[in-house]
Amino acid sequence: MLNHVNFIWNIAESLRGPFKPSEYGSVVLPFTVLKRLDAVLADTKAEVLNVAPTVATAPEMLQQMKLTEAAGHQFYNTSPFDFANLVADAQDLRANLSSYLAGFSSNVRDIFERFEFDKTLNKLAEKNKLFVVTEKFAQVDFHPRTVSNIQMGLVFEELIRWANERSNETAGDHYTPREVIALMVQLLFALDDDALSKPGVVRSIYDPTAGTGGMLSVADEYLRRMNPGIQLSLYGQDYNDQSYAICKADMVIKGQDVDNIALGDTLTEDAFDDKKFDYGLSNPPFGVDWKDQRTYVDGEHSKLGFNGRFGPGTPAVSDGAMLFLLHLVSKMRKPEEGGSRMAIVLNGSPLFSGGAGGGESNIRKWLLDNDLVEAIIGLPKDMFYNTGISTYIWVLTNRKDEDRKGRVQLIDGREMFTKLRKGLGSKRNELSPQNIETIVRLYAGFEDGEQSKILRNEDFLYRTITVERPLKLNWQATPQRVDAVFEVKAIQKLSKTNAAALRAALDRLSADTVWKNRAAFQKVLKDAAKAEGLALAAPLLKTVTTELGEQDDTADICADVKGNPEPDASLRDTENVPWDEDVDAYVSREVLPYAPDAWVDHSKTKEGGEIPFTRHFYRYIPPRPLEEIDRDLDAVMDQLRAILVEVEQ
Repeated sequence: MLNHVNFIWNIAESLRGPFKPSEYGSVVLPFTVLKRLDAVLADTKAEVLNVAPTVATAPEMLQQMKLTEAAGHQFYNTSPFDFANLVADAQDLRANLSSYLAGFSSNVRDIFERFEFDKTLNKLAEKNKLFVVTEKFAQVDFHPRTVSNIQMGLVFEELIRWANERSNETAGDHYTPREVIALMVQLLFALDDDALSKPGVVRSIYDPTAGTGGMLSVADEYLRRMNPGIQLSLYGQDYNDQSYAICKADMVIKGQDVDNIALGDTLTEDAFDDKKFDYGLSNPPFGVDWKDQRTYVDGEHSKLGFNGRFGPGTPAVSDGAMLFLLHLVSKMRKPEEGGSRMAIVLNGSPLFSGGAGGGESNIRKWLLDNDLVEAIIGLPKDMFYNTGISTYIWVLTNRKDEDRKGRVQLIDGREMFTKLRKGLGSKRNELSPQNIETIVRLYAGFEDGEQSKILRNEDFLYRTITVERPLKLNWQATPQRVDAVFEVKAIQKLSKTNAAALRAALDRLSADTVWKNRAAFQKVLKDAAKAEGLALAAPLLKTVTTELGEQDDTADICADVKGNPEPDASLRDTENVPWDEDVDAYVSREVLPYAPDAWVDHSKTKEGGEIPFTRHFYRYIPPRPLEEIDRDLDAVMDQLRAILVEVEQ
């Protein structure tokens, strides 16, 4: 494998000058795919060329059926060219390559179109590099008898890694660190080793944010090591043209179904809306808004509800990561059909953002109510190429073991890392094989300890109650309060006559008198207005009463028409009550001792879910003794004095 990689990368190094190192991948990746497909189709090439003229006028579906049957693969090429006769005609090489590419079936031709391979070929021809590159690739033996699908996949993955490392762009948009993928994959399969190692096993894996296919490749490699005979189907979707091309090419090279990799925005164009999968993996974009998808997503949420993907709710438009989480859950098989397990990398905000009744909280509560959260693993910071923020792996499943039902496992892996000798973008740390082994062991062991916490689903649920205090006001017609009345828009809309009458009425009230009963004050106010020929309609009376009033704990309670106390909005507060606790008992203990006149407005109670990960692993570190701090300060001061003495001398 390494020989092939080195040979191909030597071809890339020969491009230095006309091509930048960041552009090498645009040459060697599509050429590697082209050479592999050329070798794969070689044995049936003659049969395809014989069949092609006989179906030239047939309907398209019949053509495809006959030609794929002749090729023995899900793709074919009807061009008479192959690498051998391409390099035999150096003068017409550029035109012949175009003819050769056009001969592929549409499901493979699409790969080269998304690579924008035509542009690359034009540049190679312009810089007199096309023949040299084509001739060197013609020398490589990529026939399946020589290089298996697994070996070819490893070659291509290594080339992708090399291309990413030499790219001037940050790899984070399309590339998840290999060791993070390895951890996710091992978590995904850790509890299923026995079932997956049996003969005749058939499984499917899906990545809705496939990028260049790294997660699918690592999962494929891991499972085939465990069980070489496993029948594994890999599915993926991505919206970036080049990432899609690389991923699809990688799957073709591995012998996977070429149609299982789709191009498009997963949130608005679910390419596999009729499929469910055994396993799922995803590293969606962190902190990226979904404004462009909002109309579609909100429409699906309102029209389909829980029959669609976003029934529990939608997160804040500033971060769409939780939409991918819900999308993954929608791809789970029913428990009676074997169920599914999914792993997704998210930043910290999906754990706690949004209050009770908000989209994020509703999503968390729905996941917990349905017992879908199996584990959450905190990763070290500085793990990804384009961000240094805290990240977490969520493991979701609808087929929990009996002892895990109703439970969520939190694993603290934030301090399990190895420092990189040289940072790559924002990436400063990596997971060593020992770190991965430790985390997977903690997950599989499912025991409560310092780095692993086992909690009930209910421990993350709560109710937000609204605590009201009675409205108590006093009224006084001071110049300042009266002026405030006339600054209100509703008062400013009065006619000059009515405004003058209102001011005259207020002037009748003694500035020294303080009323502490609303009914008594309003009677005096209405009498004063009547004396000025002004009828105080209910809205006007309410406005004047509100603006002249000030909060006063010694005043009488303001009651409604039924005699119930009115709440004071300025004193309104909320409390989060743990799910298992009685609200009345909580209020008696936490509220009434400090506000005996308070009550709960139960009509405003909201239910929510929050996962305060760091709180469960908090360890109190006592401060150093004052004597020790004083000694250190004295020592520093002594050093400063000594330096000053030296300067003065």
